Amino acid sequence: MVVEPTIACVVPCHNEEAAVGKVVRDLRAALPEAVVYVYDNASTDRTVEVARAAGAIVRQEPRKGKGNVIRRAFADVDADALLIVDGDDTYDASRARDMVDLLFEGPYDQVVGARRVTDDGAYRTGHAVGNKFLTGAVRSLFGNDVTDMLSGYRVFSRRFVKSFPALAREFETETEMTIHALHLRLPTAEVVVDYRVRPAGGESKLRTYRDGWRILRVILDLARRERPSLVHTVLAGVLALISVVLGIPVIADFVRTGTVPRVPTAILAAAIMTIAALVLLVGYILESLTHMRQEQTRLVHLSYPAPVRTPLYTAHGAGTGPVPVRKTMDGP
Repeated sequence: MVVEPTIACVVPCHNEEAAVGKVVRDLRAALPEAVVYVYDNASTDRTVEVARAAGAIVRQEPRKGKGNVIRRAFADVDADALLIVDGDDTYDASRARDMVDLLFEGPYDQVVGARRVTDDGAYRTGHAVGNKFLTGAVRSLFGNDVTDMLSGYRVFSRRFVKSFPALAREFETETEMTIHALHLRLPTAEVVVDYRVRPAGGESKLRTYRDGWRILRVILDLARRERPSLVHTVLAGVLALISVVLGIPVIADFVRTGTVPRVPTAILAAAIMTIAALVLLVGYILESLTHMRQEQTRLVHLSYPAPVRTPLYTAHGAGTGPVPVRKTMDGP
């Protein structure tokens, strides 16, 4: 039986009546073999009707938030290559073919569309500054293999999708994707794509300060969960420094007089130093648990094959598993 590599496109949408039709048509033109899914996220306009008219399969996710859509789509959609792109027509959907081809040629587990602003006003100053700051924070904590952490235009392999926990609820999901790839050292590539202003009638759902703060909290929480030894070492160091500052006068008094007149301060300094030691110990224990969890995630990732363009032939009854063959138009 000839098995062609499957491609799916997922378009999260909330009130994107003005743009979703063009996005779906562009994706179908660039990837005619792909199945395009529009995940409607509690829209109150004609997003669903426009998406269906353009040829997309529409599914519903009533819980608001892009992270909820990605969680649902990654669980429901099964494909060798899965592309996600926002439904607001700010990304150049015609580059979808280049990104999917690069995923298979690598092979890579993730291809990111790094944004290149082509229209004035497409990328607000606050968003650009916030993206640079947050990307810099992630590069410092998890690695340097990322230039546009918040891009919403990506292609994933099946093994990325099925090993990704998808815990975020809203716009933090791109941060979670980036850190998942960095921490597991998954092969990732970038393609520069044009980023343009929204069409007339479209409204951005991203709020610079609210969502920036939410993303920063996600980074700090992920740092606590994924780099516990680093976080706990810093906390233990701060506590130890406070203990030393409090304890030096007590020790000086004892050396000079042979007595400890500041008993409460001495007890407080000793207690803080004990807490610092416990915090450091907990950090090392959590690091061991994190390592075990990463091993399990890595094994799940490795249980799926790497993305390949070559069709496979499955020999029924031979017990040999799939072996590569040349593409054919014949049936099984």
